[in-house]
Amino acid sequence: MTLRYNLLDEPLIRTRLVAGGQPQSFSLPALLAALGRDEIRDFPALRPHQRHPWHAFLVQLAAMALHHADRDAIFESEQAWKDALLALTPDDQDGAAWCLISPHDRPAFMQAPVPSGAVGSWKNRLSAADELDMLVTSKNHDLKAARMRQAEVDDWLMALVSLQTQEGFLGAGNYGISRMNGGFASRPAIGVLPQGYWGKRWCRDVLILLAHREEIAEQQGLQSEGGVGLLWLEPWSGENSRAFASLDPFYVEICRRIRLGCADGAHAIFAISTGSKTAHIEAKARNGMTGDPWTPVDTAAGKALTINAEGFHYRLAAELLFGSKYRRSIAQVPDAGDGSNGLVVLAQGVTRGQGKTEGYHERRIPISPKARQLLIQKQTDRLAKVAGERVYAISQIRNVLWTALAALFDQGAAKDKFSDSAKNKASDFVKPFEQAEDIRFFDALNDQIESDQPEAEHLQWLLSMVSSAEAILKNAFTAGPQCGEQRYRAQAAALSRFHGGLRSTKKPPVPILAEYYRQQSLPKELAHEQP
Repeated sequence: MTLRYNLLDEPLIRTRLVAGGQPQSFSLPALLAALGRDEIRDFPALRPHQRHPWHAFLVQLAAMALHHADRDAIFESEQAWKDALLALTPDDQDGAAWCLISPHDRPAFMQAPVPSGAVGSWKNRLSAADELDMLVTSKNHDLKAARMRQAEVDDWLMALVSLQTQEGFLGAGNYGISRMNGGFASRPAIGVLPQGYWGKRWCRDVLILLAHREEIAEQQGLQSEGGVGLLWLEPWSGENSRAFASLDPFYVEICRRIRLGCADGAHAIFAISTGSKTAHIEAKARNGMTGDPWTPVDTAAGKALTINAEGFHYRLAAELLFGSKYRRSIAQVPDAGDGSNGLVVLAQGVTRGQGKTEGYHERRIPISPKARQLLIQKQTDRLAKVAGERVYAISQIRNVLWTALAALFDQGAAKDKFSDSAKNKASDFVKPFEQAEDIRFFDALNDQIESDQPEAEHLQWLLSMVSSAEAILKNAFTAGPQCGEQRYRAQAAALSRFHGGLRSTKKPPVPILAEYYRQQSLPKELAHEQP
């Protein structure tokens, strides 16, 4: 078998350029040079769930190459990058480790050598690039499987990186990566997205990794020098695991035994795979705490973040950015060089389950100039307080709305124990309220942070939330009782529950609102006299 599809020399990676969106293909070294000039708009072969694994791979690889070259600045030329990448694979100067296809007893890109090169017992053959990828779809409803039978080379490249760097446990012999909290967890990513294109963020994160290398090594017990960085270079029989402590802080792992090939006389790529008796890296006891630059850590529980099917909802996102539960990832803390305007924190991740995936989640969280400055100075108390108050207010107004809806669907009965049918309907109708507040949560929070009158801004947000909740309640009238007296009794009871709940003075759900409504009900001369 000859070497084929050499990433160091062949322009196999398709892109669209920033300048006019023109298509252009690059070799891997040429791509790194173009990223350094921030010339890349996007990658046509890249599917949404593959975005972070591809970004992380390019960052970790570049940071490793720069450190090995004893350099703290980005290389500018394609040749310099090629030399640096070859220096990472000194035993494969012909570039075999950077080819998608090479003899099976030698390394190929993201594919470990097979001892003795014998693959005759590898029975699992994959003919489509998306069959190789890590997604598991339910009855092909969300995303059809095995469609990409006329795939380009970089379709296989992206699928290979996705599988090897973000897959989890999928049955006996199919172990997952070390950089997640358990086999059914996920590898979420939180990082700053400065203004610019792919290269802007890539440059930022490469330099951040270099600046924190010693910290990561010391914190995680990794090798600051001489550790294993590219885990596809050494033979892997599937019988044993590599010790976590032997790794480089920027290590790029592979979790599955895969080899690519081409049919005789054809250009069509296929893959063969087999299982392993152990995980490639022995890191089960670490609970995903590996020094991943993009993954926050739950400090009290001692484990890496895992997202559920809700994804990065406003409650979790606020906690990740401003709270104290998670240790922030090094990539998500703004830096003075990020610029003051248009800053965004990007959250990405695939929710995994037992034998399934439950959706790809991505959220872009705007960071205002004042919030950015407080984050840089690590003065997050004010941000956490404002965000916490807002999370609490949404939950309280949601509860008031839910109770009013339940009363409506229970025919206006004056009781607190509603029928199951009424409760189920109320839960369905209340969902749009919380979804709408989720969408605008951080924009509204930034408005308050930036405002010269934050209390007034907060009150206006509360009042707008009440208006939205009341509109949802009134729209639900069409689904409530429609028969004569029952109709009017149910609607009146629902409105009474809603407004009475917000105005309650005994246990006001949102005291600021209750006080506002009390002041509004007083005569003007008395209201002005109130302290």
